[in-house]
Amino acid sequence: MTQESYSLLLKQAQALISSETDFIANAANLSSFLYHNLDDVNWVGFYLFKQDELVLGPFCGQPACTRIAIGKGVCGTAFAEQRTLMVNDVHSFAGHIACDAASESEVVVPFNTSMYQGVFDIDSPIIGRFGEAEKELFEGVARALEKSQSDS
Repeated sequence: MTQESYSLLLKQAQALISSETDFIANAANLSSFLYHNLDDVNWVGFYLFKQDELVLGPFCGQPACTRIAIGKGVCGTAFAEQRTLMVNDVHSFAGHIACDAASESEVVVPFNTSMYQGVFDIDSPIIGRFGEAEKELFEGVARALEKSQSDS
């Protein structure tokens, strides 16, 4: 997809959640929307911070790991460091947690709202699938989700 396509996709995602303030509803719709509108992704979803670990939230894709320790795997590391992690080859990431054996690359974006903290996780079955344009899209989606909560 082109940068222009991603810009349009982000606007559509923002519009999808613009009139809803419930986090779970918005996270579920964003997961489904991106899963069905992006090429070469096999998992899109959220992990929520609860009682010192990340717990599976709304997602689209194969069944996933239910709980991830903070600092473990790509998700736990991104959350601990509070920064986006883009991993071109998950097999080269020390401590990668293989929830879906088909996943080859991954982007994880931390988010913080007044009620929820966690990570937005996107996987692909293709090594090197994600670049700077995708990173910007996924960070934009996470910021839109945060804004939908701050407006409530």
